[in-house]
Amino acid sequence: MKKKLLTAIACCAALASAAPTFAANNTPNELIVPMEVLDVEEGNRDAGNVHIMMTEYGALFVAALNDVEPGVYGFHVHENGSCDAKEVDGKLTAGMAAGGHWDPDNTGQHRGPWSNEGHKGDLPALAIDADGTSYAVLAPRLQSLDELKGHALMIHEGGDNYSDSPAPLGGGGARMICGVIE
Repeated sequence: MKKKLLTAIACCAALASAAPTFAANNTPNELIVPMEVLDVEEGNRDAGNVHIMMTEYGALFVAALNDVEPGVYGFHVHENGSCDAKEVDGKLTAGMAAGGHWDPDNTGQHRGPWSNEGHKGDLPALAIDADGTSYAVLAPRLQSLDELKGHALMIHEGGDNYSDSPAPLGGGGARMICGVIE
């Protein structure tokens, strides 16, 4: 088991360092998701791409983003394939048309990417370095690219504690960057 985990980590590191050289088009083994910074007032703007590849260990996500502050961000697959704003409590709110975290088993629980008892769309938090480098994240519960199509990929302000306590949905913040997985 330890050897397989080390192999998976080495695989992630190798793919992450190759992010700028990925092909420009989707292939059967990779999806490229164009991402946008959400801005209700001035309109959404380009934020780069997230590459999703299938490995024998699950789906590997590698972000190649522009102008994102260093930090750790909540990262999720959302139920609807839309990044549009939607009215919430009388106010137009960025990214709300994406719906909630993708939860095909109706668990109603935010448990993180390694638990079978929570949302299937819960991904590992996305870390971005001071030089803009993002680290690859592996989602072991996701086993095919086809199951991801038609959903939104969302990056939230703030991190994620993989729990509904003390705050719901990992305690992260507003919807910040979004892309539709096609």
